[in-house]
Amino acid sequence: MLHYAVVFLVIALIAAVFGFGGIATSAVGIAKILFFVFVVLAVLSFLFGLVRRP
Repeated sequence: MLHYAVVFLVIALIAAVFGFGGIATSAVGIAKILFFVFVVLAVLSFLFGLVRRP
């Protein structure tokens, strides 16, 4: 998931350099969403890992 967030961020940077503002804005939005989903899933995984251990 984090890999896809970085990919969309790179796409946004390349699109911004070439002047495609709409595509860059959309790619940044997708990258933000994927990053926050990754963070939430990572925290939940960490917490469930602590709960399952005796």
